[in-house]
Amino acid sequence: MSSVPEITPAELYRRIEAGEPVTIVDVRQPHEYEKWRIEGQAAETVNVPDRKLSRTDPADVIEGLPTENVVTVCGTGKISRSSARHLRRGDVDAENLAGGMEAWADLSVHTELDTDADATVLQFRRPSSGCLSYLVISEDEAAVVDPLLAFVEEYVDAARERGAALTHAVDTHVHADHVSGVRALAERTGATAVVPDAATDRGIEYDQPYETIADGETLTVGDSTIEAIHTPGHTSGMTAYYVDDAVLLTGDGLFVESVARPDLEAGAEGAPEAAAQLYDSLQSRVLSLPPGTLIAPGHYSDAADPAADGSYTATLATLVDGMDALSLSSDEFVETVLADMPPRPANHTQLIATNLGRRDLPRQRALGLERGPNNCAATADAMTD
Repeated sequence: MSSVPEITPAELYRRIEAGEPVTIVDVRQPHEYEKWRIEGQAAETVNVPDRKLSRTDPADVIEGLPTENVVTVCGTGKISRSSARHLRRGDVDAENLAGGMEAWADLSVHTELDTDADATVLQFRRPSSGCLSYLVISEDEAAVVDPLLAFVEEYVDAARERGAALTHAVDTHVHADHVSGVRALAERTGATAVVPDAATDRGIEYDQPYETIADGETLTVGDSTIEAIHTPGHTSGMTAYYVDDAVLLTGDGLFVESVARPDLEAGAEGAPEAAAQLYDSLQSRVLSLPPGTLIAPGHYSDAADPAADGSYTATLATLVDGMDALSLSSDEFVETVLADMPPRPANHTQLIATNLGRRDLPRQRALGLERGPNNCAATADAMTD
């Protein structure tokens, strides 16, 4: 049987980010495809289950879609290899995604932010879910904010490459869409695990030491200062971190294309009150900062455009000018945020319990819970011009 060329997740991500036309033929079952798939502004995706594809003329599979950069995808990259072979027999220049969606979920890339901060700030991205985390480096010390358990070694390696040791592993809130790496990093490196003081009211039960940080308190990393700013709304303990009075790591409070959803902690009944709280946090705590403050969020979606440095960041002034939600009245804001919230993140209750330390799962089982999109934002449709 003829060999099938393969493409790595990193190369596929590069093409999608570069805006190159890509046609993705996803051969998983429809329920898997609907739950979670590879998307991008220049990517066209079609779902043709493998058994159907094997009985379909290759020309019909990609009819009406770009024929360059055709990539077949399945869960592990094995079944889709045969699918790519079938397409190639019909003169479709198809490649197979090596490792499939499992490998896509394990992809992490990072970019150094162009900032006015004294510290070097790296943004780590997980393309499969849009999760963002940050490595703040100053002198020979470093802190990770919102680390993912899946990428503990990536943070350690990036700090080491820049001559720094991790001194702090910090969360902005109790996450509902991924497994936090704060405790694993503390155990792996000796860094201090730090959680917002306000988040402890949810009942954190870590089996190892940790510290809390309250509104207005600071962390020192090398020559840089990271100030905690309590911004409740997405959760009661949501806390942003202001790096060198220049970069605001907003967690899930404010994104570059939307604002947070308010229902993951208190449910639908508590969402209106939380949305009003989010409005107050944004208006009084975030929008009061200098317009040139760089907003560095905890997630991004396909609706977000990358900045000139390739990161998903924007100045506060840019967001105020382009995001309608930030200029609404309180009542209008609450109505807009509650109007069309997406489905909750998959397994969110189990992830919250895991991140509170109330549930002890094997690493692979824990990581399996977070497969799929994050859905921590309110819909972006009504948020921007």
